[in-house]
Amino acid sequence: MRPVIIAIDGPSGAGKGTVARAIAEQLNCRHIDTGAMYRAVAWKTLHDGVPLDDETEVTRVAEQAAFDLDGRQVRIDSHDITEAIRTGEIDAAAATVARMPRVREVLVARQREYRHAGSLVMEGRDIGTVVFPDANVKIFLDASREERAQRRAKDPAHALSKTAAVADVADALDARDRQDRTRTASPLVMAPDATLVDTTGVPIDEVVRRVLELVRAKLR
Repeated sequence: MRPVIIAIDGPSGAGKGTVARAIAEQLNCRHIDTGAMYRAVAWKTLHDGVPLDDETEVTRVAEQAAFDLDGRQVRIDSHDITEAIRTGEIDAAAATVARMPRVREVLVARQREYRHAGSLVMEGRDIGTVVFPDANVKIFLDASREERAQRRAKDPAHALSKTAAVADVADALDARDRQDRTRTASPLVMAPDATLVDTTGVPIDEVVRRVLELVRAKLR
C-alpha cells in the first residue's frame, strides 16, 4: 500500500505547525516541517560564511546538508538549531533562500524522499502544489492579517515576538507574504483541489478537530 500523504499549506501564522503536529500525532505518522529545512539551510549558509546572495554556493549547502527533523528538534550536520533558526535574522535569510529556484529544486527532491519512509503530514507553502501534487489530502490554512500577527506576537518560538509590537509583526508578515506569493519558484498559492480552512477567531483545538474530520473523511 502506498503511504498516505497529507499536505498542509498556508502563510506564516496560520497555525500550520500546531495543526500538522497534532494531526500527525492523532494518525500516528511522521510530521515534516519543510519551512525548517529552508531555515536550516539559511542558518548553515550564515554559519559557514557563505554569501547569502550566491545561489550556487547556497545550493551546494542544501545538497550536502544532513537534516534531522524528527520530533520538535531541528538539526543540520549534527548542529541542534531548534532555537537558533527562530530569529529575525534567520526569518529574513530563509526568505532569501526560499526564493532561489535551484535551492528549491534540491530541497523539494529531498522532501519527496520522505514518502519512502511511510505515511506523513508535511507542512509548508508548496506541498500540495509542487512537492506532492498527488497528496491524498490537501489542506490550506489561512487567517486574517490581524489574527496571524497576534498569534505570532504571542509565540515564544519566534524572537521577533519578544520585542516587537503587533503592528510591527503584521508588517513583517506582510513582507513575507509578498515574497512568498510573488516568487517565481513555487509561489504560495492554494492548490485547486485543496480545502480552505479559515482559522480566524477559532480556538486551535477546534481547528485541529475540523482538519482531522476533513482528513478522515478524505481518507475514507
